[in-house]
Order: sequence, then C-alpha cells, then structure tokens
Amino acid sequence: MKIGIMGGTFDPIHLGHLATAESVRELFALDEILFIPAARPPHKLGRHVTDEHHRLAMTILATRSNKFFRVSDMELKRTGLSYTLDTMNELHAQFGTTTELFFILGADSLVDLSKWHEAKTLVARSHFIATTRPGVDVDFSATEKFFGSAASEHIHRVTTPAIEISSTEIRQRVKLGRSIKYLVPEAVEEYILREGLYL
Repeated sequence: MKIGIMGGTFDPIHLGHLATAESVRELFALDEILFIPAARPPHKLGRHVTDEHHRLAMTILATRSNKFFRVSDMELKRTGLSYTLDTMNELHAQFGTTTELFFILGADSLVDLSKWHEAKTLVARSHFIATTRPGVDVDFSATEKFFGSAASEHIHRVTTPAIEISSTEIRQRVKLGRSIKYLVPEAVEEYILREGLYL
C-alpha cells in the first residue's frame, strides 16, 4: 500500500488542506490519506492551540465525505512533545515494511526539514511530498545538499491548486464576526459556531 500522511494542528482544518490532500492522492496514486491532528507540536510551543477534542472532531467532520480519507488520533494519545519521527515509526510498525508512507507538507516546511528531530532518519525511512503553489519558486538547494542522495529518492516536489486559505485567517474572521463560509466545509463551520470556538 501507499499511504499519504497529512499532519497538522488543524485549528481549524480548511478547504486548502482537503484540496491539497486530494491532489496529492491522485498525483501519487495513494491508496488513502491519513489525517493526523498534532497534539503538542514543538514549533508551536507558547501559542494557544484549541483543545484537541475540538480539532479532532472538526477533522473527522471535514474528511468524512471522501472514501480515501481517514483520521487518526494517535498523536493525541501520546504524552509529551509530538515528533514526526515517533509518528512515522508507529505507522511503520502498524502497516509493515511493504507499505510506503508519504508525508505531505508545504514547501516552506521542506526548507526547514533539516532542522526536524532526527531529520536524516526520517527521510531515509519515508517519502516527503512538498507542495508548492503555481508561480511560487522556493530554493531547495540547501535542503538537497543536506540530505544528499536521499533527497532525490525520497523528497518529491509537486504543484497543487492555489487555494489561499489559512487557519489563522479563519480564527481571526470568527473573532471579528465575519463569514467563514466556503473557507471550511459546511459541517466544520457549523461546529465552530455551535461550540463558540475562536471568539
């Protein structure tokens, strides 16, 4: 099997996440995309993150209409900081060595991949798909130099539909009483309003 991994705080998950995941699934002929809400991302320490049960619920609501999308709460069950290496090791143990894992991330995150916890081990064991928007040129030369031959074998760059939506923008719009319709799935919009999130 070939499984795509879409991680993130999903605070909240939005249509940009979903469109990117579906585009990558099709381009790489992945059997499924596994969405994994992050518990305590090391790079977001000090910033308020919405309670995990809300973020998990919104992710489930957002993905339920796509038969190729699944949601895992594995990182939410783990104690301590949430490192991608721990998640990928757990997934390798769960699915076995014949399953290929493809971690999906934005091009801006790929530039910083060398700074991730045990980055070289991560790239050696899994594939990474960096998504860029049309017309956006990102310099990956330092990343490719750091990872050497593993970069050409396990790091892939693709252009996905340009959907300019951010979770930060959505939270700000809710706080200001502005509409978030067509930025998030309808079920997620209803959940945010019903639970009084981001006010």
